[in-house]
Amino acid sequence: MKRLYPYLLGAGVILLTVAAVLALLGQGSATGGPVLAGLVLLALGIRHDPVWSGLTFTVLILTAVATAMYHPEWFQRWGGFELKRLIIPLLQIIMFGMGSQSSLEDFAGILRNPKGVLVGVVSHYVIMPLIGFVLATFLPLPPAIAMGIVLVGCSPSGLASNVMAFIARANVPLSVTVTAFSTLLSPFLTPALLKLLAGQLVPVDFWKMVMEILNITILPIVAGLTFNAFAYGNQTRRSVGIQLIVYFGIILLKNFLGANMGEGDLAEGAVWNAMWFLVFPALAGWSFHKAAGGRREGLDRVLALLSMVGITVIVTVITAAGRQSLLEVGLLLILACFLHNTLGYLLGYWTCRVVGLNDQSSRSVAFEVGMQNAGMASGLALQMGQLATTGLAPAIFGPLMNTSGSMLANWWRSRPPREEEPLPEPADRPKASKVDF
Repeated sequence: MKRLYPYLLGAGVILLTVAAVLALLGQGSATGGPVLAGLVLLALGIRHDPVWSGLTFTVLILTAVATAMYHPEWFQRWGGFELKRLIIPLLQIIMFGMGSQSSLEDFAGILRNPKGVLVGVVSHYVIMPLIGFVLATFLPLPPAIAMGIVLVGCSPSGLASNVMAFIARANVPLSVTVTAFSTLLSPFLTPALLKLLAGQLVPVDFWKMVMEILNITILPIVAGLTFNAFAYGNQTRRSVGIQLIVYFGIILLKNFLGANMGEGDLAEGAVWNAMWFLVFPALAGWSFHKAAGGRREGLDRVLALLSMVGITVIVTVITAAGRQSLLEVGLLLILACFLHNTLGYLLGYWTCRVVGLNDQSSRSVAFEVGMQNAGMASGLALQMGQLATTGLAPAIFGPLMNTSGSMLANWWRSRPPREEEPLPEPADRPKASKVDF
């Protein structure tokens, strides 16, 4: 069977070449079949290639995007149900998966490496928003689409950065800590930066966006952290108790802000949120611990699958909704996302080198700066009613950053950090449920 995979890879390349030739000859309507078949064969072929296997998921997303471009009607409405209504629940599931793979100890990293974390978080929230603003200002894009570039730049770190840091032999604890802190700061920094840098493109409601980020990102992560505290039996009662107090405080803050905005009663909202994001996850974690004895392999696989399915659905639905805009500005928007992503890597790395961080930590910050939580940006675009315009940049940025990040990580992996001895080959990689787009 293994002998078949190189032929599948070759057939995929041939079909994509045929599609490119047809497009150059002005036969664009005839490219649909070769493109879709070529991408499917390419994904099957590289899945078992030792060099390119890490790009399998990216190729599958490209297949889904190509299908949505040729048949957008398949991904807009099923019966009376609009598929865009799946985006927020899927994002919450992905964020829950991130939380369930973390613990309060991950957030203590700032005490171990305050300089690296500070440089990483500040670089992230300075470099990427400014690059996004410059690109949105100088590229001839419609305002609502240009705002999507700024929105991506103002979002927190992408969760895939932790996996890339691991592959690149970088400072993984620093990567995890910067991701955690950039996410915790996002309810306030993301709306503030977006209003400052892109408020002239499309009106930005600061407090409404704060509430949306809390609902889409922070509360599901709280639920995942609560699940983790009870599921694996590796935390003391004191630690669990402290976490529950902290998490309940976050819920109270969210509902206090909501009550001041006229979004329901403080006490009633706090009780419902505590049930959904503390009590139920705690019961689920306790039940999992009793049933599985703390073994997490099966759960990790399920969460990884849900994350991958969720990412694919989100990107496909956004592509279908914004097909017409993509046909008009697609190449220019792809160029903008490519520059945004690669300049983030470059400036993130060299900022760290200038301030004295070593090569290993600089690699981690490069991924933290260049890789964004494009999923959260997509959810915010949906809540703003701009899915088909502002949502396009996140949909392109996600697959693109995973492709470039994989390539950069593997290139760095072959070149051990300058200040470190060559590291032993790891037995395993971080769980795929942490991967986001």
